[in-house]
Amino acid sequence: MNPVIRTDNLTKGFGPLTAVDGLTLEIGKGELFGLVGPDGAGKTTTMRLLTAIMEPSSGEAWVAGHSVRTEGERIKERIGYMSQRFGLYEELTVMENITFYADLYEVPKRERPPRFERLLGFSNLTPFRDRLAGKLSGGMKQKLGLACALIHTPEILFLDEPTNGVDPVSRRDFWRILYDLLKEGITIFVSTAYLDEAERCTRVGLMHRGRILVDDTPARIKGSLGFPMVELWTGEARLAEEIVRGTDGVRSVSIYGDKLHVSLERSGIEELVAGRLKGEGIEVKGHRPILPSLEDVFIAMVEGK
Repeated sequence: MNPVIRTDNLTKGFGPLTAVDGLTLEIGKGELFGLVGPDGAGKTTTMRLLTAIMEPSSGEAWVAGHSVRTEGERIKERIGYMSQRFGLYEELTVMENITFYADLYEVPKRERPPRFERLLGFSNLTPFRDRLAGKLSGGMKQKLGLACALIHTPEILFLDEPTNGVDPVSRRDFWRILYDLLKEGITIFVSTAYLDEAERCTRVGLMHRGRILVDDTPARIKGSLGFPMVELWTGEARLAEEIVRGTDGVRSVSIYGDKLHVSLERSGIEELVAGRLKGEGIEVKGHRPILPSLEDVFIAMVEGK
């Protein structure tokens, strides 16, 4: 793999806090890489380091062959970056926002009309080209932000939690656009707290407290747990979780509605877990072995630490 993003022991501290801790990573051209983790994991700091907005405390990173320490301006010419609070101007129309970013990136005037039409069509914003950005829905604002980030045809696109707070339909539409960009050979680095979104990435890094716990394809990560998992459903999931968590042979527990996903030390003890709940007066409606989700693996890894 010829990496377009490469980090070597990249570290960023803020006083006693280490936000990014010895990150070593390679991402190839045309990948859709998902950096996944909860708030405070270090995702946004990683993104700011790679886009040369922030300087590392130690270590190094190269984006499109340029050092984040010494060639920040060269990097910014080659990338698109959409932060959590992308700088849209709500008092300007959709078209005026796109034009503003075209001026900012010095897009040649002769190239603008076809790019504008393509980006408006791409993001389904053509009917809203004259609408004020402040009057758009959350999902449409995200699409406009993406169109502005793409105006200079970047090679690498950095998206920091782009669908946070966006409705499910708009999230689906946004990911459809990302897949279309992948077909054009653009490399996409996206951070998200949604583990269901991580399933859509070609490769995923699970991040916790500034460190990458695992970096692989979603399928391989889900197959890496190495311990049996059962799904158990009951009408009292919260109370059942506390009891199951204290049962011998249980590694981790997570709640999904009225169901528990229970990672076990070994096969054959699910009946013991169910029996423990019944002994505490909690009805167990059923249980079955399952394949773990990314969320299950993440929780098991974090609790294992």
